[in-house]
Amino acid sequence: MGVNRIDEIQYEKQGRIAVITINRPQAMNAFTEDMLYAMDEAFEEFNRDDDTWAAVFTGTGDKAFCAGMDLGEALPKLNAGAEMGYEDHTKRPFCDIFKPIITAVNGFCIAGGMEFMQGTDIRVAAQHATFGLGEVRFGVIPKGGSHVRLPRQIPWAVAMEMLLTGERIDAQRAYDIGLVNKVVPAANLMEEAMRYAEAICKNGPLAVKTTKEIVVRQAALESGFVLEKALAMKVFGSHDAEEGPRAFMEKRKPNFKGC
Repeated sequence: MGVNRIDEIQYEKQGRIAVITINRPQAMNAFTEDMLYAMDEAFEEFNRDDDTWAAVFTGTGDKAFCAGMDLGEALPKLNAGAEMGYEDHTKRPFCDIFKPIITAVNGFCIAGGMEFMQGTDIRVAAQHATFGLGEVRFGVIPKGGSHVRLPRQIPWAVAMEMLLTGERIDAQRAYDIGLVNKVVPAANLMEEAMRYAEAICKNGPLAVKTTKEIVVRQAALESGFVLEKALAMKVFGSHDAEEGPRAFMEKRKPNFKGC
């Protein structure tokens, strides 16, 4: 099938369902650039395969679904103005996939991990899962669509609280605000995610795919993604964007200058 070029992204077919797993538990399933491209390839395979009608997206282990990008690799490139995937200004995770994607959140869902989740359709969370966009605490901002998607998916005030404070919320709070569909014990997580996928696969695949396409296309998110991309690069080229992550790695308080 050609989608398992690296071990950190696993692709498995179970009947009509594709199960795509981030497999780097020793690093909280943080993404390297190679993993990002491999994940794109896996979801493109899912999108092309007429025999797969839904996908379940999850991570290995019980600590993290995904902690976002590997900062050691990503930040030097971003500070220098380089791109790490999604070079198209209008593309964000899964924005051009019209088959349903169910996320099984098995732990930390933060930074880029939460941005991946926002591009999916149905979300099941383990009881111990937490959610957050902590980038502002390190002098940077999320640039995978959160400024556009999150205020459309949960109440404005809650979205702004998460984006501006960088504080995390627990699984029950995520359920209460409608960020996830269901919270279950960790032992039942994949069973519940697969139940959703199986229920979808009982329906007409063309009707399901067209339903999602209408919903996604009418939302017209592309102009927001372009704006997010343009303004984000100014932040990533700033002094603060270098200082924040350096302070985090050196375990000290950052000295932000607002420039």
